[in-house]
Amino acid sequence: MASSVSSQQDQVLVEANSFARILSLNRPKQLNALSFQMISCLLELFLAYEEDPNVKLVILKGKGRAFCAGGDVAAVVRDIRGDDWRAGANFFLKEFTLNYLMATYSKPQVSILNGIVMGGGAGASVHGRFRVATENSVFAMPETALGLFPDVGASYFLSRLPGFFGEYVGLTGSRLDGAEMLACGLATHFVPSTKLAMLEAALCIVDSSDPVIISSIIDQYCEQPSLKEQSVYNRLDVIDRSFSQKTVEEIISALEREVVHKMDVWISTTIQTLKKASPTSLKISLRSIREGRLQGVGQCLVREYRMVCHVMRGEVSKDFLEGCRAILLDKDKNPKWEPSKLEIVTDSRVDRYFSKMNTEEWEDLKLPTRSKHNLPVYAIAKL
Repeated sequence: MASSVSSQQDQVLVEANSFARILSLNRPKQLNALSFQMISCLLELFLAYEEDPNVKLVILKGKGRAFCAGGDVAAVVRDIRGDDWRAGANFFLKEFTLNYLMATYSKPQVSILNGIVMGGGAGASVHGRFRVATENSVFAMPETALGLFPDVGASYFLSRLPGFFGEYVGLTGSRLDGAEMLACGLATHFVPSTKLAMLEAALCIVDSSDPVIISSIIDQYCEQPSLKEQSVYNRLDVIDRSFSQKTVEEIISALEREVVHKMDVWISTTIQTLKKASPTSLKISLRSIREGRLQGVGQCLVREYRMVCHVMRGEVSKDFLEGCRAILLDKDKNPKWEPSKLEIVTDSRVDRYFSKMNTEEWEDLKLPTRSKHNLPVYAIAKL
C-alpha cells in the first residue's frame, strides 16, 4: 500500500510491506531534488522506523531517471537573495541531521541508485549500509563549479575512497558510472536495472536486520561490471601522484607536469575543469576532505555546517550566489568568481570558513545522541 506523509504534493511516497518500508523520492521533473519538506519527511520516517520493531530495513529509491540530483539549491538561493541566509542554513541543518542519522542507523538502509546521484543525493545514500548501483547510475559531487563545496558528510566518505580518488572526485566534480562507483566503494553492489523489481520483492520478505543476510540476498541479483577502457578509475596512478599534493596550486602543477611528458586529453580536461571552478571552493574543499580523513562522520558534519553557514552568509565570498546564477539560473556558464585566482585566496581567508560564526543566535550543529549499545559495528566505526 503506497501512501504519502508529505503535504507537498506527495514528494515522498511510502510503501509498507511485511518487514520493509520502501520510500520513493517523488519529484521526477526536478530530478528528485531534495526540498526542505522532503528532508523533514525522511527524517521523521527514519526516526519512527528505528523505534518500530516490525520494520527490519528501509529501501530508498527515486521516481524517474534520477535517484536524487541534490538539494533544492534554487530554494536556498531565493532565501539568501531575500536577505534570509539563516533559512538557507536551516535547510542544511536539517539535511546534515538526516545524513548523520543515516550514517549511524541501527537498521540496514538499501539505496537503489538507478539514475542520477549528485550532491545531496549522495548524502541521502552513501552513508547508508547498502548502495546498489546499476548501468544507469551517474554519480557526481559538482559543488566546486557552483561556488560551494562537497558537503552532506562528503568530507567523510570521499576521504575514505582509495588513494586520493576522493580529492579528485570532490575537486573536479567528475561523473562516475555504476561500475566506477562499485570499484571505488561508493556502491556496495551492482545490480542490472532489469532485476531491481525482483530484488525489492526479495528484500521485502526478509524478517531480519542482519546485514550479512541482507547482503547475501542482494548478492543473488548482482553482476560484476567491467570498467570501460577510458574509465578514470584506470588513471589512479596519475590521480594519486597529482591529487596527493598539499595545495590546489601544486595539484594543478603536478597535472601540468604529466602533460609535458605525454599529451593526454583527460589530463588537459581535468586541468581546465579545475581552472574554471571557484578558487575559494577548491581551497576549502581540499582542506575539508583532508581534515575528514582524521574525523568521524559527526565531526565532519559539524565542521561542514560551519562552512556552509559562512557560504550562506556570503561575507567571505559570494561565489555561491554567482555560481548558481551562472550555472542554474541564467545558464551562461560564465561565473565571475571573486577572488578570481587561487593565489589571492589566502590561508587566512580559508581559515574563516572553518571558524565559528561571529553572529548572534548562531550555534554549532547539535547532532542527536546515538547510543553505541543499539548500533551495529559498521555504524559505531563511523562515530
